[in-house]
Amino acid sequence: MITSIVQLSDPHIREPGRLAYKRLDTAPYLSMAVTSVLTLRQQPDAVVITGDLTDFGRPDEYEHLRKLLSPLRTSIYLLPGNHDSRTAMRIAFPDHPYLGDGDFIQYTIDIGPLRLIALDTVVPGESYGRLCSHRLAWLEQALAETRERPVIIAMHHPPFRTLIGHMDEIGLLEGATELETIVARHSNVQRIICGHLHRAITTRFGGTIASTTPAPAHQITLNLAPDASSDWMLEPPGFQVHAWDEGSGRLVSHTAASGAFAGPYPFHDNGLLID
Repeated sequence: MITSIVQLSDPHIREPGRLAYKRLDTAPYLSMAVTSVLTLRQQPDAVVITGDLTDFGRPDEYEHLRKLLSPLRTSIYLLPGNHDSRTAMRIAFPDHPYLGDGDFIQYTIDIGPLRLIALDTVVPGESYGRLCSHRLAWLEQALAETRERPVIIAMHHPPFRTLIGHMDEIGLLEGATELETIVARHSNVQRIICGHLHRAITTRFGGTIASTTPAPAHQITLNLAPDASSDWMLEPPGFQVHAWDEGSGRLVSHTAASGAFAGPYPFHDNGLLID
């Protein structure tokens, strides 16, 4: 049996008609991503969106986001990013009780045999991320209660250096070392999935794999120079599909392109490779 979770991240939705950075309408790109999810051969068991849901955390932006996500036919789980407002999120999505009413938006959700643990890395008014002792203690307890299940930890800021300097300057600046120590004690953590970077990036972390995903619209420029400028590209957008294979006990992650493309076309005709 296969259980799959689609990860979307960083849609940066503005109010209808407003452009991000005075040049980019992010809404059609999110609609394209939603359509791409709906046309997957195997529909996901859940969709998780790892932050920067909106561009400025304004109520009208969340209302627009809600409309854009409404065609999805599966459970949706939201995380705040550094562009978001916890209060406005909760008001816009009152039918998402997992958002809670505390200082942070952290929760655990069972999706088939998987347990999704959502960590809040947001520092209000700042672009960088933090995992304070309260949030880390909550995670430790959540993991202690989940020793028998494969776990995916979802968070906005990645807990590792990506080597894109201007983004690492606003990465997870507090708590990454402590997080790695905690994760290393729990071999059932299959993956740490993150947003913030608008690119597919993967590394080892705490004995597991940590990764980021492409965004539905704009991507952070791939520039590893120490003095790289802070800018973005309209490279092909995408999302990820994290599939748990019960037979092998492995989580397999695929990066999918967002959009409509020609095909599929067969490799063979009457059992022979087409010449």
